[in-house]
Amino acid sequence: MRPITPSCILAACVLTAVAAAPAPVKLSFNDHIQPILADNCYACHGVDPGSRKADLRLDRFEHATRPRKEGDPAIVPGQPDRSPLVQRIESKDEKKIMPPPEAHKTLKPDQIATLRRWIAEGAEYQEHWAFVTPVRPAVPAVREGETGGRRDRGIGSSSPHSVSSSLGLPANPIDAFIRAKLSANNLTPSPEADRRSLIRRVTLDLTGIVPTAAEVEAFVADKSPDAYAKIVDRLLASPRYGEHRARYWLDYVRYADTHGVHFDNYRAIWPYRDYVIGAFNANKRFDTFVREQLAGDLLPARTFDELAATGFVRSNPTTNEGGTITEEVYVNQTRDRVEAFGATFLGLTTGCAACHDHKFDPVSQKDHYGLAAFLGNTAEKPWDLNISEPLPVLRLPKAENKASAEFILGQRAGLQEKLEARRSRARELTAAWLADGNKPQPVPATGLELRLRLDEGAGDVLKNSAPGAKVATFKAD
Repeated sequence: MRPITPSCILAACVLTAVAAAPAPVKLSFNDHIQPILADNCYACHGVDPGSRKADLRLDRFEHATRPRKEGDPAIVPGQPDRSPLVQRIESKDEKKIMPPPEAHKTLKPDQIATLRRWIAEGAEYQEHWAFVTPVRPAVPAVREGETGGRRDRGIGSSSPHSVSSSLGLPANPIDAFIRAKLSANNLTPSPEADRRSLIRRVTLDLTGIVPTAAEVEAFVADKSPDAYAKIVDRLLASPRYGEHRARYWLDYVRYADTHGVHFDNYRAIWPYRDYVIGAFNANKRFDTFVREQLAGDLLPARTFDELAATGFVRSNPTTNEGGTITEEVYVNQTRDRVEAFGATFLGLTTGCAACHDHKFDPVSQKDHYGLAAFLGNTAEKPWDLNISEPLPVLRLPKAENKASAEFILGQRAGLQEKLEARRSRARELTAAWLADGNKPQPVPATGLELRLRLDEGAGDVLKNSAPGAKVATFKAD
């Protein structure tokens, strides 16, 4: 969960001045084509069947290249001139041109050229970017002196934290990408910043606060080759690092110390905040970070942090305002969880799908309410009773009792794991038990007062089929 190395700070500064890069060897659907289609075509030919026209979808390869009653598919890979998509876009006939005049959208010549080139290259589609596995690109080869400059300030080193490589050979792969981009655009890097600027930048970036005067002077006076690397290591080890990084995560998950609606009372959810801060400071694995927040209470937890992690699910605004409808409040709270989950863990917007299939992100209305059913499966009641700790709550031990309490928690977790392991072998163990000559024995009916088969199949009344039953039916509650 570490951020990218501080060389990226330099990258951000340098690349703001870099002109648009030359066209890639092959166009990318997500980077070059999707924006054009989304802006001009998807309103009528996208994922939403409610607004789709002419039974044509352009967001998926299998639909866009499917033969149509009129003849060729909308897109004929490798043949832009045969593709009706291009023909209609380039048409001069107001009855045929796409987008139609009433849409008030017109593709620019360079956009049309981009579409033509992409189709000529085979019209290769890609999955939504959030579903594409990141691929590490090859590091560009850079020769010293290719963009000018020299290393002469005594700060550079082979450390991955070095930034002085902007003036000489790259010290890490990020520098190589920057140098290659500069070289491609015939640009020379700016001179390296002075030490006072460097320590201020990196301290702000990693902790959100400025360095002290003593820290600045110590860095200025440190002439060792790894002076900058030592600063970065010190900042990454600081508790302020986790606090700063946690701010961004807590914004995504809509964390708040108050309820958010009506009286906006205090909410005792700070253990979740501390969990997030601790996770960043400990450089917790991201898959563990996700699992604990979504299902920490369902796992055999060994620490109270693992249980507090599910504060993610309890961060939604709550209310106890008179006149509100319980079911409506429940739906709104669950929808809030679905939206936060999509933005935080999926990199998708899921809120639009509450009313219809998403028009741009690949999220259907069914997906939305499937997530809602999962994330709404909590013991939380819609109304918060205007108290700071509406049930369910996690009671935390005092600091002096935490070690012993977590020892007991760990013992329980071990028993849970053994039980789950045995449950997973239920079929195997049952078969072995039967193979030993054992036979299941029916429960004797003598004196039996309650026998619920639960096979009614409808309604909320359960039948008691026990021979000696005093009550024949029960109403489910």
